[in-house]
Amino acid sequence: MSARLLDGKSLAAALRAEVAADVAALRAATGRVPGLAVVLVGADPASRSYVTGKEKACAAAGIYSREIPLPAATGRAEILAAVRALNADDAVDGILVQLPLPDPSSERDVIEAIDPAKDVDGFHPTNVGRLVLGLPAFVPCTPNGVLEILRRAGVPLAGAEVVVVGRSQIVGRPLSILLSQKGVDATVTLCHTRTRELARHTRAADVVVVAAGRPHTLTAGMVKPGAVVIDVGVNRVPDPGKASGYRLVGDVDFEPVAATAAAITPVPGGVGPMTVAMLLRNVVEAARRRGAARQ
Repeated sequence: MSARLLDGKSLAAALRAEVAADVAALRAATGRVPGLAVVLVGADPASRSYVTGKEKACAAAGIYSREIPLPAATGRAEILAAVRALNADDAVDGILVQLPLPDPSSERDVIEAIDPAKDVDGFHPTNVGRLVLGLPAFVPCTPNGVLEILRRAGVPLAGAEVVVVGRSQIVGRPLSILLSQKGVDATVTLCHTRTRELARHTRAADVVVVAAGRPHTLTAGMVKPGAVVIDVGVNRVPDPGKASGYRLVGDVDFEPVAATAAAITPVPGGVGPMTVAMLLRNVVEAARRRGAARQ
């Protein structure tokens, strides 16, 4: 491997230390501790693991966290009632509803029920709209984490050709907006399942971000020598040698691409830790804003 490894764990550790310092300063100035409430519906193992990781990260940063566990059979009205109660709770600065919900058809209603001022996931239409307009907003954590990795790694973005593979509302679309905003100034191409000749686009890119949800979406022949590659994907593939019976891989064919790229994120240990760190930063920012609004 010739590429520089963009270690998300070490970058996230530095960011989390900054967040902890901000929490301590906010507490000293106001007497308040930022608070995050997490709504977990059902007992999906992956969701349970994600929530536990977020709670541990909050504790390490000095952020108060509260979990609201609900049975998988909980109806839409009950979930909405739980969210509205958290909207009214002054001790809660940020609300996160762990997705996916057992009933995916209710997700939009639930997201829209969250007070935009407490929407630390950045999924509420108000925050999405403000992001598009370039106004202050809570930015979705994974796209913001990708941008933070690129910035902290010193990757030049002004005028750079960036290809984003994947157009989800959680990663691809908001990331394309972030990268094209004034102050970042990248030239962005957003590719997806209907893109013709994907490799033609990726081979022309200075930076390729892959968030397609499919292993080996990006192979070595699709990357320009010296490009920077950010792998957002997390996929389970069978591995009899592992106690779990599987291993985690990204969307990038890692070893061959790393031999061509200038820098690359690993999976695991790349974008994932930065996502959690950006969530913590959003919670602290929500507490600051709400504190300012009280004055």
